[in-house]
Amino acid sequence: MERSGGKVVGVDVGGTFTDLLELDTSTGAVRLAKVPSTPENQAFGVMDALAAAGVDLSAVDLIVHGTTTTTNAVLERKLARTGLITTEGFRDILELGRRTRPQPYGMTGSFEPVIPRDLRLEVPERMDAEGNVLVPLDEAAVEAAARALLERGCESVVVHFLHAYTNPAHERRAGEIIGRLWPNGHITLGHELLSESREFERGVTAAVNAAVQPILERYIARLRDELARGGYGGELLVMNGNGGMVSGRAVAREAAKTVMSGPASGVMAAAYTGRIAGIPDLITYDMGGTSTDVALVRGAEPAVSSEIELEYAMPIHVPMVDVRTIGAGGGSIARVNAAGLLEVGPESAGADPGPICYGRGGRAPTISDANLLLGRLDPASLPVEGGVDVEEVRAIFAETLGAPLGLDAVEAAAAVICIANMRMAGAIRMVSLSLGADPRDFALFAFGGAGPLHACALARELGLPRVLVPGRPGITNAIGCVVADLRHDFVQTLNTPLDALAPGALAEVFAAQAAEGERLLAAERVALTGIRHVRSVEMQFSGQTHLLRVPVDDPAIRPEALRARFDEVYFERFRVRLPEIRAHVVNVNTSVIGARPPLDLSTLIDPAGRAATLREAQTGTRPVHFEGAWRDTPVFRRERLPLAAEITGPAVIEQMDTTILLAPGDRARSDAMGNLVIGIGGAA
Repeated sequence: MERSGGKVVGVDVGGTFTDLLELDTSTGAVRLAKVPSTPENQAFGVMDALAAAGVDLSAVDLIVHGTTTTTNAVLERKLARTGLITTEGFRDILELGRRTRPQPYGMTGSFEPVIPRDLRLEVPERMDAEGNVLVPLDEAAVEAAARALLERGCESVVVHFLHAYTNPAHERRAGEIIGRLWPNGHITLGHELLSESREFERGVTAAVNAAVQPILERYIARLRDELARGGYGGELLVMNGNGGMVSGRAVAREAAKTVMSGPASGVMAAAYTGRIAGIPDLITYDMGGTSTDVALVRGAEPAVSSEIELEYAMPIHVPMVDVRTIGAGGGSIARVNAAGLLEVGPESAGADPGPICYGRGGRAPTISDANLLLGRLDPASLPVEGGVDVEEVRAIFAETLGAPLGLDAVEAAAAVICIANMRMAGAIRMVSLSLGADPRDFALFAFGGAGPLHACALARELGLPRVLVPGRPGITNAIGCVVADLRHDFVQTLNTPLDALAPGALAEVFAAQAAEGERLLAAERVALTGIRHVRSVEMQFSGQTHLLRVPVDDPAIRPEALRARFDEVYFERFRVRLPEIRAHVVNVNTSVIGARPPLDLSTLIDPAGRAATLREAQTGTRPVHFEGAWRDTPVFRRERLPLAAEITGPAVIEQMDTTILLAPGDRARSDAMGNLVIGIGGAA
């Protein structure tokens, strides 16, 4: 059991770095670490981070871990050999998909199913959409299919029968038969993971779960062994993509839910910080070395979607924080294309060789290099042995970008930043507008190693009035692991016209989902301060294919009240009312959330290190390029800023994990928690 007042460790594994935060909740003491990730075995990077921070594992009460293991496995197709047993006539459901294409224009692109066709076997059985048996399950065929998949070297298996969301009896019986033969527990029954209609989405989700299940289980086992050898005897919790956590002992059972856990943890940290700071409506902006992740937070609650598509024809239909990604990070490469136009990203220089200014042999100009040439990054602060050769960076920019564009090196660098900011601003607009939100109603929450460097320019472009920069932007994902609650999500398909719902049908489903969630929470060995339920239904008008999520406060809500709420949600999204069209209730959703004790994050920056005056926090001045001109700009150390400090731009604020840039007219002040709240000069 987690002890109140104990030590909590949050550790997040990214593609380049592994970030760690240890927080002693009784004293407020903080330990931080950022070490290179170890893709060959992420457990080694976790142990390196623990060692770098000087963490005594025997004194730690709880470790919460965000991992990219499953995400990377899917994107790189490094999956366990998996078989599928499905209804006769439906072995190709994973390839038929929807009437979409990889590219908006033309017939180009490629698609690779999670499970190859020779490992997808059919058995006689059939349910109708009402759950009635049309063809009995051929149990001998199930046994034969399982034996065939084992002979073909399958480590994992999926059972995916038509309409099992309505009546799962055949899937359950097939699971029992396979379980007598299968040498491990890697058996995924589609209805247990996702009990909704739409056979393609449910099948792909189940296939992804089965294909990553052995990989995640082996990784967590290795990590638990390493932690035990280091003296840790507590619980290991793993972040899910929905922003909640589950025990490491049970996480592999629903491995697909850990996809996107890294970005989700950052959004949870943003929601937690915004709630405490009194700024609950946020657009989160996480800019790292390779990509930028954007999400929406309303009322300190992140937007969650059950319709995330990880890549083309790869829908993962389990609830996940709705994060959108674009290929624009500090390492994004700038080039002049064949038409003579400047492009930035999505190709990245990565960590090796990385940007030119990393000093590892990189020769391609990047966003980080552009920031260096414009004076926004301090060459002396970059971890390059022997220092950064700024003149080399300038020469490459002049040759590869400046000459084709008719610009000098500095003008080319300014153009790179302008193009990059336009792409990121477009992504932010897309996220907010697609969710029916005006970005001007939100503050921009900037984190990631490069986010605070660009945030004020983006906010100005979008008309956002404020930017919120947390105490430790570069390790925000690790902070999210520390502050996140436990969470279990449930989806049940009804697919019934609202006016035909039986009395009490919704309340019955809500009650069953809540009871199962509370049962799972009770099995976790973690202290909770309370349990809350977040209920919703997904609805559509007859004849439509898209779904809208309608929040439900009262599980016994009457049909007419639900119809009125659906009409309002529809109007808010599409600005039209359709009272004459029949409404359908498709899915019923419940999230059961176990709240963990609140944590004080004001010590993320050591209060003892703060200076008495702003002048004492200033480390010097340097020329910085703004809007076509160089300006002598004061440089401050973030850890030294007094809590009552107010800074008017232009200014550069540096800290261990990021650099914050204030343009002329921007005004930054520190709140009681040590967050910087920046008012944007000239914002609409």
